[in-house]
Amino acid sequence: MPDRGGGPTGPRIRVGRPSRRIRTLLMTLGVLAVLAMLFVMFSGFWTDWLWFRSVHYSSVFTTTLLTKIGLFLAFGALMAAAVGINIWLAHRLRPPLSAMSMEQQSLDRYRMGLAPYKKWALLAVTAVVGLIAGASASGQWRTWLQWVNGVPFGQKDPQFGKDVAFYAFDLPWYRFLLSFGFACAVLCLIAAALTHYLYGGLRVTSPGSRATAAATGHLSVVLGVFVSLKAVAYWLDRYGLAVKSSGLKSADGWTGLRYVDANAYLPAKTILFFIAAICAVLFFATLWRRTWQLPVIGFGLMVLSAVLIGGLYPAIVQKFQVQPNEQAKEAPYIKQNIEATRDAYDIKGVDVQGYDGNYKPKNDTEREKLRDAADTTASVRLLDPNVVSPSFQQRQQVRSYYQFPSTLDVDRYKDKDGKDQDTVIGLRELNLNGVSERNWINDHFKYTHGFGAVAAKGTTFAEGGEPAYTESELPSKGQFGPYEQRVYYGEKTTQYSIVGGPQKELDYSSDKSGEKSYSYTGKSGVNLDNPVNRAAYAVAFGEPQILYSGAIGKGSRILYNRTPKERVEAVAPWLTIDGDAYPAVIDGRIKWIVDAYTTSNGYPYASRTTLGDTTADSLTDGQRAVVAQQNQVNYIRNSVKATVDAYDGSVKLYEWDTKDPVLKTWMKSFPGTVEKKSSISKSLMEHMRYPQDLFKVQRQLLTTYHVTDPNTFYTGSERWQVPNDPTNKSGNSVPPYYQSLKMPDQKAQTFALTTTFTPNKRDNLGAFMAVDANATSGDYGKIRVLKLPSQTPVPGPQQVQSKFNSDPKIANELNILKKLGDSEIEYGNLLTVPMNGGLLYVEPVYLRGAGTNYPLLKKVLVSYGENDPVLGNNLAEALDVVFGKKPPGSGTEQPPSDGGDTGKQPPGGQTYKQAVADAEKAREDGEKALKEGDWAGFGEAQKRLKAALERAVEAAEKVPQKEDAGKNGGTGGS
Repeated sequence: MPDRGGGPTGPRIRVGRPSRRIRTLLMTLGVLAVLAMLFVMFSGFWTDWLWFRSVHYSSVFTTTLLTKIGLFLAFGALMAAAVGINIWLAHRLRPPLSAMSMEQQSLDRYRMGLAPYKKWALLAVTAVVGLIAGASASGQWRTWLQWVNGVPFGQKDPQFGKDVAFYAFDLPWYRFLLSFGFACAVLCLIAAALTHYLYGGLRVTSPGSRATAAATGHLSVVLGVFVSLKAVAYWLDRYGLAVKSSGLKSADGWTGLRYVDANAYLPAKTILFFIAAICAVLFFATLWRRTWQLPVIGFGLMVLSAVLIGGLYPAIVQKFQVQPNEQAKEAPYIKQNIEATRDAYDIKGVDVQGYDGNYKPKNDTEREKLRDAADTTASVRLLDPNVVSPSFQQRQQVRSYYQFPSTLDVDRYKDKDGKDQDTVIGLRELNLNGVSERNWINDHFKYTHGFGAVAAKGTTFAEGGEPAYTESELPSKGQFGPYEQRVYYGEKTTQYSIVGGPQKELDYSSDKSGEKSYSYTGKSGVNLDNPVNRAAYAVAFGEPQILYSGAIGKGSRILYNRTPKERVEAVAPWLTIDGDAYPAVIDGRIKWIVDAYTTSNGYPYASRTTLGDTTADSLTDGQRAVVAQQNQVNYIRNSVKATVDAYDGSVKLYEWDTKDPVLKTWMKSFPGTVEKKSSISKSLMEHMRYPQDLFKVQRQLLTTYHVTDPNTFYTGSERWQVPNDPTNKSGNSVPPYYQSLKMPDQKAQTFALTTTFTPNKRDNLGAFMAVDANATSGDYGKIRVLKLPSQTPVPGPQQVQSKFNSDPKIANELNILKKLGDSEIEYGNLLTVPMNGGLLYVEPVYLRGAGTNYPLLKKVLVSYGENDPVLGNNLAEALDVVFGKKPPGSGTEQPPSDGGDTGKQPPGGQTYKQAVADAEKAREDGEKALKEGDWAGFGEAQKRLKAALERAVEAAEKVPQKEDAGKNGGTGGS
C-alpha cells in the first residue's frame, strides 16, 4: 500500500518542556481533583446510607441500590457487547484490498490514523453506549421489581381474557425490553455500517458493487433483528389497545378499546405482525441469497401495509360504520369502560339515592320538627380551619419564632362526656424568619424545634368570636393532658438542625421563667462523632463549618428530611403521598398521620386522570402541596397509612388496604417495611380518617361515572361538575369539608367528608356526596350520593351565596359591621347538610377589624329551602329564626361573657352613635399600644373594641325599620 504519510517534514522546532517540579505539581493537583470528585460522589452515597439506617429502613436503600446496579450492569453490558461484537464483526469481514478510488483514498488516512488505537477506540465506543444504556435501564427499577414480584389482580379484561396484572406489571416491562431492543438494533446497525464503510465493505461513490457480500449478509441480519422486533411490537400493540387513551366526547381521559379498535385496529395489528415476521425471514435469507431484492420488496410491502391496513382501513371503518350509528356501536365498549373505571377508582359500590331536596314544612309542628332535627342531624363546624389560622397565629403564637400552618386540620377528640368532638388543631412549629438574630448557630443549633399543639372546638366559639380553645398557651395546657410537646419534625420544618451536643437549644420562653434550655435526647438523626460523617455532611450540605465547628461534639446528631411528606416518600419511594399530613396527640406523643397511595397507569379500560389537576381546589394554591402534580394514573388505592413522630421522626408504615395487589407486589419487593393492619393501636385508629386527595379524585370521576347506563353516558346529559368555591374569587373548585352529620339512611351522626355537585354548566344543585371518614366505623369508606331532581331545581352553593349577598337585611347588617372600625368581612366554609328532605346551608361570617389582623366569628348565615336566609349572632339563634321558632328581629343572643366588664350590655341610655364612638376610641388605643409594645394594653383595647362593636350591632337592630325605610329606602343608616 503506498505511503500516505503526508510528504517530507520541515525543520523541527523544539518546544520547551515543563520542569519536573511543575509536572509533579500538576500531577498532584490532578490527583487531588480526582480524589475530591470521588469524595463528593462518596458523600452523597454515604449520607443517604446513614440517613436510611437512622430511620431503620436500610433495606429500602440496599434493595433499590442493588436493583439499580444490577440493571445498570446487565443492560449496559448487553448493549456494549452487542455494539462491540458488531463493530468487531464488521472489521473482521472487511475486504482484503480496498478499491483505489478517490473515496477510498480519502478514507485511507482515517484508517491509518485509527490503526494504532483500534482496540482503545472499540473500548471507548462500547463503554459510552454501555454507560448510557445502563443509566437508562437503572431508571426502570420500579418496572423490574413489579414484573418480578407481580401479584395477580384476580380480574380479567373482557377482550383478551388476561389478568389485570399483565397490563399493570408485565406489559410495561415488555415494552421497555422492546424499546431497549430497538435502540440496540439501531446502534448496532449504525456502528456496523460505519465500520464497513470505513474499511471498504460499503461504498457510496466508488464504481461497481455498493456492498461486499459479507457486508450485505451482516447488515441484513441486523435489519432482520430490527424487523423481528417490529413484529413483536405489532403483537404487543394488540394488548396495548386495552390501555390506550383515545377521545370520546362524553368522557375525559377515555381509555380502552372502542368499536374501531376491536374491529379494525386489532385485526390490522395481527395482519401486520405476520407481514413483519415474513419480512424478517426475507432479511435473514439474504445470508444465502446475497441480494437485497426480496428484503427490500418485503420491507416496502410492510410499510405500505402499515399505511393501508393500520391507518386507512380503521379510518374507513370509523367514517362509514361507526359515525352513522356511533351510540349503538360504542355502547358495549362504553359499558366495559364504565365498569373498569368504577372498579379502578374504588367507586363501584357508590350508593346513589334519589333525594327531593325541596321539602316545605306545612305547619308549625313540622317546622318545630325541622328545628329539632337541625340539632341532631349534624354538628355544624362553624370554625373554618381555612380562615382561623391568623387567630391561632396572633393569640397562640406567643413568640415570633413560632408559626401555624395557613390551613389548620380537622380531627376528633373526646369531650368531657366522652363523646367525639370535631376539633380544629395546629402545631406551633418553628419559624426561623421570626428569629431576631440570624446566624449559623441560631439557625441550626439554638432554634431547633416548635413547641406544643393548639386546638379549639369546631362547633362552638368563645366570647367575642374567638376560637374556643381546648388546648392552648405555652407550654400547652388543656384536654390533651401531659405529652411530649417538642416538635422537631413538621410540615414547616425544612432546615437541618444539629442537636444533642455541647451547644444547648432554646426549648421555650415564658414571661415567668424566661428562656428554658434543652438538649435533645432522642435517637433520631445521624451521629456526627465520626469525622468521616462530619466531612461527608460538610460536602453534602455545602457547609464547611460542620467539619470544624466547636459547637459539634460528642452526642451531636444532625436532623434533616424533617417534613412528614419527605420522610414517608424517602422510605417508601413507590408510594404517592397525600397533600395533607395532619397531626394528632396520641398516647403522650404528637404523631403526624400521612395517607399514601398505590397507583398504576395500566388498568385496562379504566379512564386516566392527572392527579395534580384533579386534586387542585381553592385551598391548594400556595397553601397545600398537591399530590403527584403530573402523575397520570387510572388506578388508585389508599393502601398505606403512615405515621411520623414529631419528636424522634420515626416512620411507621401500616397496611391499610389488605386486598390491593399493587401493595402486595411492593411488599414482596420490600419485605418487612410495611406492618400489618392489626398493628395499628386503637388510639391511633380513632384519629385516622378518609383522605382528601383520594376523595377529590373520586368525586371528579363521579361527575361522569355516576352514570352506569351506556346510552345515557354517551349523551352526557347527566354529567355533573364540581362547583367553584363561592366564598372566594379564586375561580377554583370548592374543597371537600370534614363534618359530623347523619345521612338520610343513617341513625346517628358520623364523621364524614362531604362535597356538592352541580349539573354541567348550571348552578343549581345536582347531587350531594359524603363518605364515611371515621376509620373505626364499620361503614368506613362507604360513599353515599344523594341525587337531586332536575325538573324541580334546588339552589346550589353559588346560588345560595348570591341569596345571602343580595338579601337587603343581611346586606344592611354586614355593611354596619364593615363600617365599624373599617373592618372586613370574611366568609367561612359554606356547609351543606341534607335534612328531612331538604337542604340546610350554614356559613360562618368572620370580621377582621382594622385594629386586629385576625378574624373573629361574629355572625352565622343559615338558609333552608325557600325560607328567607337569616343572619344570626350564633347558630342556635339563626336556626330558631329560619324555622319560625323565633320571629326575625326579636332580639339577639349574645355569646357568654368571660366575667369582665366587656361582656355587659350597654346602659339603657346608650345610643348607636355612642357605641360607634367607643369602638373608634378602642381602635385608636389599640393602635397606640401596639406601636409602644404594650401588649397588655393592646389586649384590653381589643376587648373594648369587641364589646363596642357588639353594642353597635344590637343598637342598629333595634332601630325601627319604618323610620329607615321612609328616609333611605330601607337600607338603614346613621
